Amino acid sequence: MTTSLPRPWIRAVASRTVAGSRHGAATRTAADEAPTTGNPLLGERPPPVQHPLDPAARLGPPPPSDRLRGWIVTAVLTLVAGAVRFAGLGYPTDGGTPVFDEKHYVPQAWQMLRNGGVEDNPGYELVVHPPLGKQLIALGEMLFGYDGFGWRAAAALAGTLTVLLVIRVARRLTRSTLLGAIAGVLLICDGLSHVQSRMGMLDAFAAFFVLAAFATLVCDRDDVRARMARVVAEGRIGDTPFGPRLGVRWWRLATGVLLGLGCAVKWSGVYWLAAFAVLAVFWDATARRASGVERPWVGTVRRDLGPALWALALVPVLAYLFSWWGWFRSETAIDRHVVGIDVGTGGPWAFLPDALRSLWYYSGHVLDFHAGLTTAASGMHPWESKPWTWPMGLRPMLYYYASGEGVTGCGGPDCVSAVMLIGTPALWWPALVVLAFALWRTFTRFDWRYGAVLVGYGAGILPWFANIERQMYYFYMAPVAPFLVLATVLLMGEILGPAHAARERRQTGLLVVGLWVGLVVANFLWLWPILVGQPITQDMWNMQLWLPSWRA
Repeated sequence: MTTSLPRPWIRAVASRTVAGSRHGAATRTAADEAPTTGNPLLGERPPPVQHPLDPAARLGPPPPSDRLRGWIVTAVLTLVAGAVRFAGLGYPTDGGTPVFDEKHYVPQAWQMLRNGGVEDNPGYELVVHPPLGKQLIALGEMLFGYDGFGWRAAAALAGTLTVLLVIRVARRLTRSTLLGAIAGVLLICDGLSHVQSRMGMLDAFAAFFVLAAFATLVCDRDDVRARMARVVAEGRIGDTPFGPRLGVRWWRLATGVLLGLGCAVKWSGVYWLAAFAVLAVFWDATARRASGVERPWVGTVRRDLGPALWALALVPVLAYLFSWWGWFRSETAIDRHVVGIDVGTGGPWAFLPDALRSLWYYSGHVLDFHAGLTTAASGMHPWESKPWTWPMGLRPMLYYYASGEGVTGCGGPDCVSAVMLIGTPALWWPALVVLAFALWRTFTRFDWRYGAVLVGYGAGILPWFANIERQMYYFYMAPVAPFLVLATVLLMGEILGPAHAARERRQTGLLVVGLWVGLVVANFLWLWPILVGQPITQDMWNMQLWLPSWRA
């Protein structure tokens, strides 16, 4: 927003605002101090209220003051998440071997321990994901051995840390320790997040890195606005029409590293890389505009775009390449030395190191594999689903099933042990309402929090609509689940009402939110047997399958 107000006025108002916000005091506007001139006549539109330009007041509220309590709540819920994620982690297995897609990644991780960080790759160029997730699985196998607990330990730890992150992110978004705690409870009790955290697969790691990148991006936003507030307070905001240079932004660099590591788990991490990069630049422009910079968008291009390309383009690439350390140092890895054999030594890319050109060639084969992984070419997988079913989790996945004489302990003659990937319905079924409310708040109230959460959610689901012929599965939503939790918590904050609301209003809101959270917890406990493979009777198994689409 352009301002022509005198600099001493800006300095005085900004200094008072920043000082007041640090002490938690509310800032009074000129409208609050203006005398009442009487009510307008019936049917007349009241005159607009004129507020003085106060850039620092629009740069964001201070963080919650209960820091110690916030960390105590975070620690307790993280311990609860760890207990839930690690309980009985080694069960079930397929006769001591991995189950479902664990059969791909768990042996490859074990091969990395023997081969200096690379897979044997008996299928030749059929390793279809980058190495980082399998390296993390290998760490668990190295510490605990080649068994169910060993190959799932790293994923369980990632799932536990994701709960910690969602608590801190929700608290920062809402400025409420209570809502942060509710976010932790909801993610603990999400069936999809729970099951993926107990599988030797890659998606728990992808969820962790994506949410961690979102957390550091939000921290960068707060840090930028705090820096801009200081510039406003010092009266330097009008020194140039483009606003100040902001120096090194460590939180944004951390975001770039985490996004690169997310891509090093699965290439789908690039969707969040692109989305968060756009979001970061947009936040830079709105921070400059809120600060009273004369030309905020041009200032963003001149001051922020170059550093953003470094932090959110080059740094992620470097982090991604670092995950290939084992492949680079190997002499026997697949396609490691194709330059001069399958790849010519000349051409426009000859200036690149042979190792990078070999990796590019290898990645091209992997991309061809993914491009050909369609329903028409490979057939319909029994548990395949399309992205329009994902928001409500209408088509879950059966990871493990056993029955008959080999399964006992259910108290009946015919027992079933099953692990099913199901998003807790009390959390997932209201998703369309939650997302619709988030869209409404984003485009009618311009509430950045809802917009940010929608960006994180949309980056995980919208790109899959581009090629619906491809084979797709519900576990792709594992990195999206934390954003569903955050959107739900933001809505719950609206239901609770503001802290200064009437006592009856707050109590009613607390009752509604409490019932909703309690329903999610109860629903999770009901589903517990088929989330962990606990033996149950056939009748109980049938009672767990609520929808026809939950059956094979």
